[in-house]
Amino acid sequence: MKITYVLSIFFSVCIAAHADLLSEEVIVDLIKAAKERTLHIVRYDGSYITISYPNGDVPSNIGVCTDVVIRSYRKVGIDLQKKVHEDISRNFNQYPSKRIWGLTKPDKNIDHRRVPNLQVFFNKYGDLLPVSNNPDDYLPGDLVTWMLPGNLSHIGIVIDDKSRDGKRPLIVHNIGAGPKINDMLFDYPITGHYRYTGI
Repeated sequence: MKITYVLSIFFSVCIAAHADLLSEEVIVDLIKAAKERTLHIVRYDGSYITISYPNGDVPSNIGVCTDVVIRSYRKVGIDLQKKVHEDISRNFNQYPSKRIWGLTKPDKNIDHRRVPNLQVFFNKYGDLLPVSNNPDDYLPGDLVTWMLPGNLSHIGIVIDDKSRDGKRPLIVHNIGAGPKINDMLFDYPITGHYRYTGI
């Protein structure tokens, strides 16, 4: 009885340690993928486009802030289009699609490309982290959402580079000029802070 209990604890610890290692690998690869996005020329365009499913994407030369996140996660083997669509199909009323956009059913072409939907998804399946004015709270690989002027939602990925004064982590995002690395963490009101590895 005692041996079985000890073995059970041992295997639980091993599984947890393995999951932590996998999560760290995902984060390292996600940061690398986010930085790589900034090498692409992308025109800011959020037009509704019918795309394939799963692993569908709008043309590579266009995109918005969410596409930076989606394309970065694709590089680490996580298809947010599929994951969001599956969850919103099961739990449509948990998402703001009807309230904000007047939708009555899921739409695999656009649901994952909308910041409020990603916020619900990351809140459910990732880690909901504190929103603070302390830059040390924002770690590489974290996802941050903001509210821009005009009530526009925005999202970006925290990377492992710092601002020139060394005080703030830099962000990979697309705020209109294509994917860029900027020192803008506290430029707008933060509305969400998450970590998601798919583990």
